[in-house]
Amino acid sequence: MHPRRTGRRRFGRSGVLLLVAVGSVAALPAAASAQLGAAQYTAAEAEAGRGLYDRSCAACHMPNLRGSFEAPELAGPTFRAGWGEQPVEDLLELIAVTMPPGAGGSLAPAEYASIVAYLLQENGFAAGAVALGGAVAPAGEQAPAAGQASSGQPQALAAAAGLPGGTHTLHPVAGRAPVTDAMLRDPDPEDWLIYRRTYDGWGYSPLDQIDRDNVGGLQLAWVWSMGDGRNQPTPLVYDGIMYLASPGNVVQALDAATGSLLWEYRRPLPEALRGANSRNLAIYGDRIYLGSRDAHVVALDARTGDLVWETRMADHADGYSNSSGPIVAGGRVVNGINGCSRFMPDSCFITAHDADTGEELWRRLTIAAPGEPGGDSWGDLPLALRGGGDSWIPGSYDPELDLLYWPVAQAKPWVPASRGLTVHDPALYTNSTLALDPADGSIRWYRQHVPGEALDLDEGFEQVLIDSGGRRALFTIGKH
Repeated sequence: MHPRRTGRRRFGRSGVLLLVAVGSVAALPAAASAQLGAAQYTAAEAEAGRGLYDRSCAACHMPNLRGSFEAPELAGPTFRAGWGEQPVEDLLELIAVTMPPGAGGSLAPAEYASIVAYLLQENGFAAGAVALGGAVAPAGEQAPAAGQASSGQPQALAAAAGLPGGTHTLHPVAGRAPVTDAMLRDPDPEDWLIYRRTYDGWGYSPLDQIDRDNVGGLQLAWVWSMGDGRNQPTPLVYDGIMYLASPGNVVQALDAATGSLLWEYRRPLPEALRGANSRNLAIYGDRIYLGSRDAHVVALDARTGDLVWETRMADHADGYSNSSGPIVAGGRVVNGINGCSRFMPDSCFITAHDADTGEELWRRLTIAAPGEPGGDSWGDLPLALRGGGDSWIPGSYDPELDLLYWPVAQAKPWVPASRGLTVHDPALYTNSTLALDPADGSIRWYRQHVPGEALDLDEGFEQVLIDSGGRRALFTIGKH
């Protein structure tokens, strides 16, 4: 037991010191005072800690424990160098008092011990027969082999196996014509087939049945309860059917007149990804397209919700994700990925997939790589140290010019000095609009709105196309 005190704790070797107010830890398990490498824990504790970590920690520290922004990495040489010689009770105390952020102490003492056991396992420290709290493991329990339970491996997905995933079809949709390119270019006034309804991004409906004279007579027709989590969706509507994206990659087809559920698709996700938002879906032919939180593009049968194909774009354990979704242009499902809050081997990117097969047709990095045009705007940094360039809002499309217009967000880390650069280094193609050839993803032109951005204010918003007086113009807005 430690007396009440205020102390400093070093987390990693980044030079960052956390000042925390540490209260009594009498309720915590009585972990024996030992350096991390000599601490004892059981395999059962670590397995329980895996699920707790996914629920309470992975959103900030990432599913593979690599860390993100101010959340440091919890597995690897940096963590071991900073904590390997420290008493395990100090790590347990720090986590119990400060985590989760703003809710320190909200977990049970044994749960905090299980999380620390999981961290020990992921850092290669072997499990044994005695728990952190001093309990003896049941006879026959064996520690997993080194590396067997890495959080970036398929075992992490097994935690989702018990979820009610898959498709549940109640009333298949019948008698509808497939959505064509012509329909996407000129949708029926009663349909909403694209995130912003039309390729130009206006978000405008030409319906005029409701006006200022009769709007006061509107009454509630039906209510549909969506799942818990962040909700920012734009539903699609085609031929009286509403397609809705709910938190946790739940896609539902509703009768727009009555609110009756027709079918529902639930994507089995690792626990750390459940509850997160999906801003939009896409529709083309007889399929609904979803950019999933686990970094896949998914095609569903628009009539039944059955999975048609899915294509992995990246490893979600590295932090890659989707908070928005695709648009379809010329039979290509175009999707911008995000989650590049830390350094990635290939940066963030925009992809195009064949709408029928899911085959990836091209991939455009949103960061200018060394040796490419604009690559010197990052100095001599290798690609792996060129961070940011997320895409979290769908782009627009001009069918006549055959050009995609895609927004790209700010560079990471936010401060240029932390990137090893100055404000005079533009860091292309962050905070830019990219005009892309939909056939191969090549950049026809770009406009960087804020070169060398230093305030964590992005310009990655909607791209609105307006023709006026014979002039084609693109309007966008940002946070500066």
